[in-house]
Amino acid sequence: MCGIWVLFGYTTESVKHCDCTFSRIRHRGPDAWRIQYDNKVTNVCIGFTRLAIVDSVYGMQPMILHAFPHLTLICNGELYNYKKLGSEFGFNYETKCDVECILQMYGAGLPIDKCVMRLDGVFAFTLIDSKRMKAYTARDPFGVRPLYRLETTSGILGLCSEGKGLVNLGTTYLNGESWTLKQFPPGYYAEYDILPSGRTKLVVEKKYYNIGDPPKFRPFIPRTEIDGLEVSAAIRKLLTEAVRKRLMSDRRIGCLLSGGLDSSLITALVVKLAKENNVPYKIQTFAIGMGSSPDLVAARKVAQHCGTEHHEVLFSEQDVGNVLDRVLRTIETCDITTVRASVGMYLIAEYIKNNTDSAVIMSGEGADELAQGYIYFRDAPNADEADKESRRLLEDIHLYDGQRADRTTAAHGLELRTPFLDLQFTHYFLSLPAEVRQPKDGVEKYILRNAFESEDLLPKSILWRHKEAFSDGVASIRKSLFQVIQEYVESRIPDEALEQAKQKYAHLTPLTKEALYYRQVFDSEFPKQAKHLTPYYWMPKWCEVNDPSARFLNTYAATADNL
Repeated sequence: MCGIWVLFGYTTESVKHCDCTFSRIRHRGPDAWRIQYDNKVTNVCIGFTRLAIVDSVYGMQPMILHAFPHLTLICNGELYNYKKLGSEFGFNYETKCDVECILQMYGAGLPIDKCVMRLDGVFAFTLIDSKRMKAYTARDPFGVRPLYRLETTSGILGLCSEGKGLVNLGTTYLNGESWTLKQFPPGYYAEYDILPSGRTKLVVEKKYYNIGDPPKFRPFIPRTEIDGLEVSAAIRKLLTEAVRKRLMSDRRIGCLLSGGLDSSLITALVVKLAKENNVPYKIQTFAIGMGSSPDLVAARKVAQHCGTEHHEVLFSEQDVGNVLDRVLRTIETCDITTVRASVGMYLIAEYIKNNTDSAVIMSGEGADELAQGYIYFRDAPNADEADKESRRLLEDIHLYDGQRADRTTAAHGLELRTPFLDLQFTHYFLSLPAEVRQPKDGVEKYILRNAFESEDLLPKSILWRHKEAFSDGVASIRKSLFQVIQEYVESRIPDEALEQAKQKYAHLTPLTKEALYYRQVFDSEFPKQAKHLTPYYWMPKWCEVNDPSARFLNTYAATADNL
């Protein structure tokens, strides 16, 4: 996990402006940072903040190779097949840094679209070719690695890992010039001409990957091997391999552990594979909650079963109020459910940074979208509609859960890894019949649970534990986390402000004091940008509710008996 920042077409006298905007993402790379002009191209400034995970000594960027001195790469990514690509093409790598394979492929003559299709991993990068006066940028298919783009009509182009690293350019330094700030879309690449002034002209922007398509790279497990397996065995093998490749790290690995199915499966697989690989330390696991919350109890059971070095992070109602504004300024959205879920994740990431040496954190993100794990999927009218909703959630995960997961961990210099979003695994899972992927007998993610039924990875009570609303899991059904937040903001938003909000905000009109509080803090950071950065409120489907919390669904299974 790193931070990238590139600005095309801004005058070289403005280096202090570049530095003061770039500095807003330095938390993403606590090990080193650099900002410089590309001396091969006019008015192009590049900034990089580094969290050293692979090749701790020689992996600093921008990356320029002796073999291709006209190429400059800046990339936030982890590319798990870089060694395979090196063998396939016969590359003579100059570093041990995985992202070098991008420069090697492009330098060998592969078009940029063919380069990105061959990458197995997560990435957001910009490549500058000073011979052809071209710039290319691309982002991984699920947007696990973030990328924002600021554009003006005159050709100024800014690219950055977080919106906060660009927004001040628009609001302060562009002298009234019209500009837009949006996320660069996942699964896309773009090609730009670099003009003599350093400004840019878009040549093409094209989607290179559709969710569910087979990957174009050579998979770690040959397709013929998977074709010969029954479904449960294939799911186990592919998810295990997805975890295995993500163990690539020179830094200590830990796991977020809520005690739910997703994080528990990932934790169990990490522990199993770490033992097989003779990893010289105990895997650390991290759970968070208030008092004896359901998640803490369940996570404790998993940690004991797996034999991890377990850490419990306890927080209070006062902690929620103390951290809420920091969370809002970190996550770059005013979406209600994203903010609620970010509070606990921010606090646990803060604990990991301050109290442990784990830097790479495994997570169960993506399983609910892929495997129809949200409780409202029980209300889907049919399998085809459930399949459409699952794919839609995956298309937009970078705007909601993916964004939450990245920002809250990156704010504390941690790298999050998400095995459930592995391309080979997601392709196989989505290729299964829609009926098979639906909840069965009121149990969400049935096919995933059943695949591990014959294994001793987890206690059966965890493997078949009902999904809880996050706010209930870290608190209790008697007083959920979102109710704690609502009590906190109640006295801070006057009644008349909520009435005025109906006229003030045409997009995502806040209907509650909680929503208005989020919007006010968001607008203080990103004035007039809500439409571009939070396109809609995340809400459950097939039901009539005005709040995204699962506890308002008729099918919500959590009761006081679960506590």
